[in-house]
Order: sequence, then structure tokens, then C-alpha cells
Amino acid sequence: MKNQREEWYDKELKVAVTIVDVTEAAQSLVRGHLCGPTSAYVLSRALASAALLGAEMSEKDETLILQMKCEGPLGGFNVECTAEGTLRGYTEKKILDDFDGLGTPDLRKVVGKRQVQVTRSVPGRIISQGISNSLDGYLAGSLQRKAVIYTEASVSDDVEILEARGVMVEEMPDASGTGVLSVDLLGKSRSGALSVSSRNILSKLGLKGAELRKTTPLSFACRCSPDRAVAMLAALSPEERATLPPKIDITCHMCGRTFSVPTQR
Repeated sequence: MKNQREEWYDKELKVAVTIVDVTEAAQSLVRGHLCGPTSAYVLSRALASAALLGAEMSEKDETLILQMKCEGPLGGFNVECTAEGTLRGYTEKKILDDFDGLGTPDLRKVVGKRQVQVTRSVPGRIISQGISNSLDGYLAGSLQRKAVIYTEASVSDDVEILEARGVMVEEMPDASGTGVLSVDLLGKSRSGALSVSSRNILSKLGLKGAELRKTTPLSFACRCSPDRAVAMLAALSPEERATLPPKIDITCHMCGRTFSVPTQR
């Protein structure tokens, strides 16, 4: 599978599995933000997490926002997934000289102590919000669900996203003794374990009878535009606009695109 979300269900064992690949969306964003390999690695995994959690959205204009604040040098990230499967986001720091070019980063050092917030909303209304120190903690604490999330990414030193994937495994409340949540999909290598067929992942979980219930394409998209950039300037007072040069560059913090817009009309 590539650039999509698959939702599987084993009705006998009452276990749901969601599998996502966000490689192309991650590549588009790290190029737009001029990320180094460490930031690209974290952003890729964050996008996979948001895509997994986004499977829960039920309203047409709904958006899921996954935010992390951390004490490590990364600073945190902010990523979004819409009900249509579009993704965007950024990390607070784009270049980390102490980690870039040294292989797969140690997230304990890059992130350190952290806090994760997940918000589901539609225009003008927050549907739900939860805070935890991990995604598994959010699932268990805020949602009262028996589920685990796995993500992995592979990024070259020249910041090519080789893969960005994720899996969420959940036991339904009436499931009994499956042992599926104790299976470690990543294993000791923690690299390339998810870059296999969906059936391979399901087989490792002992879910050979799982059926594919839904497929959703996943892609990068951002709501920024030249018109939105002009609208931002329109909110300034005439006095404030008079202090600006005839044309300025406005960069979207969510995707990294830059628009050159006139300041005077």
C-alpha cells in the first residue's frame, strides 16, 4: 500500500487494525519546510500518527490536530489530518545540528519530556480534546480504549523520505484474551518492520481472518493561498501598512510555502 489508510476488522476476535502510509505527504512537507533529516524523521512519524487517529473522524468538515510540546531541542510539532485524508504540519525546529547526518535519531534525546494533545474539531466547535504524555496514554486515558500505536520512518541524509508508516491495533470492549496488544510489531530492529504488506502485518498479529472495511487516500494539502495572505494584510491598520515595503513575503507556518503580496492597494 502507498499513500492511503486501510481499516481492517477481525469479527471473530473483535480486533480492529488501521494501517497508514504517508510517505508522499511527508516528503512534500519536509521539502517545503527545508527540514533536516532529524526533523523530517519526527514529522513523518507525527503525520502517520495523525493519519491513524484521523480514522475516527465522522463529520465532513472535521479536522484532527495532533500537537506535541517537548523539552528537547526539537521543541515540538503540530500536524493536522482532515476528514478527506489531507495532511499538513511542521516541527518547531527544522535543523538540529547535533543530530542531523548521524543516522536514526534517539528520540529520548531529541524530544525529552513531552506532552501530547489531540483535538478533533469542526469550524466553530471542538468535538473532543485530550492531553497525555503519549499517544497510547491518550487512547487509554482520554478515550478509554484498549489500543496501541506503532509508527516508523526512514529518512536519508539528503532528506528523502524512504517510508513513513503507522499501525494502530485495537481490541473491542467485548474482545477476550486475544493477546494482540502484546505483539511488538517493530521488534528489535525498529526499522522496516512496517514496510511490508498489510496481510503480513495482520498475520504477525494473528488476524488472518481480518477483512478490509475501508480505504482512504492520504495526501498533502494546505489551506493557504495568495488570497489568504492578502487577507492577513487587510487586517492591519492603514498606519501599520504604511510602514511596510511595497511587497512582502508571507510564509505559511503549516506547509512552508511563501507568497509575495503587495502591501498597498
